[in-house]
Amino acid sequence: MAAGSWNSWTQGDIVTNTKFQDIQDSIVFIYANDSAANSALTNKVEGTVYFNTTDDELKFWDGSAWVAISGAATFTCDFLIVAGGGGGGKGDGAAQGGGGGAGGYKNSYSTESSGGGGTSETSFTVVKGLNYTFSVGAGGALSGGNGGNSSAFTHLISVGGGFGGYVGGGNREGSAGGSGGGAGSIGSVVFGSNGSGAKLQGFRGGDYSFSSPFTAGGGGGAGSAGSDANNTKGNGLASSITGSSVTRAVGGNGGLLGGSAPSANTGTGGEGRRTSSGNTNGASGIVIIRFATADATITVGGGLTFSSATDGSDTVISFTAGSDTVSFS
Repeated sequence: MAAGSWNSWTQGDIVTNTKFQDIQDSIVFIYANDSAANSALTNKVEGTVYFNTTDDELKFWDGSAWVAISGAATFTCDFLIVAGGGGGGKGDGAAQGGGGGAGGYKNSYSTESSGGGGTSETSFTVVKGLNYTFSVGAGGALSGGNGGNSSAFTHLISVGGGFGGYVGGGNREGSAGGSGGGAGSIGSVVFGSNGSGAKLQGFRGGDYSFSSPFTAGGGGGAGSAGSDANNTKGNGLASSITGSSVTRAVGGNGGLLGGSAPSANTGTGGEGRRTSSGNTNGASGIVIIRFATADATITVGGGLTFSSATDGSDTVISFTAGSDTVSFS
């Protein structure tokens, strides 16, 4: 694990030496000067940060020397971060699976919206020479899989979509996530409630119908909640960060007899079904950044799949899979 990389902790995880070292490498240390920092931080890596109490400034290690962040070259960069969509829920004929929730949606481009009713976020100020971790969340597995988180600039994180409620292997409720999974339905028996969405990233899933015809709920989307008791998915949001308007982070329909898998890199939730077969996984997410071409040159680690394009005077980078570090010069 590289220093400063993101680790998604879960209850019961063991803190290994490697993970603890990563946490330690990511701490902002406090020392009087560079000499004191060098003496104490014998295992420092590129990107280690400390606060200089003599000069009252933050400094980072560039691999060979301490550089004052206040004096480092910076530029602003817009971002769209969409997490993986949650898996759809399965049924068994009488039962209906809930729709998967869309991946969390964070957006700073122009005056466009973020998910869950949020406004456009503030563009990120990039420090040249630092390594930032980027990752793209995978789609959640059908019947019980939340989507994977997506991240940019190490600490900007969109939460994976919640899975739709399902039957089999133990009845499960719709899960919370970037957007929440829809509740499942099994006649007059309640086995699942809807999942909630993450604040300013997505909306809740649709709830279960408590009266005939006992339909499931649709998965929540970045733009609206999944509909209660009629299987209808929540809406996504459109962004033109690439130069063309594309809608992403749509919820999954619930309780379908048929349907199709969502398109990759949209963060769309998987569709819930009325059968135990043909259920769908959620779609993978995507991370897109946009900055003035004249401002910087980008270097991308080999663990990330990406493409580069230009739109006017801007460079647009779309990350479609993987996780690794990114730096700018």
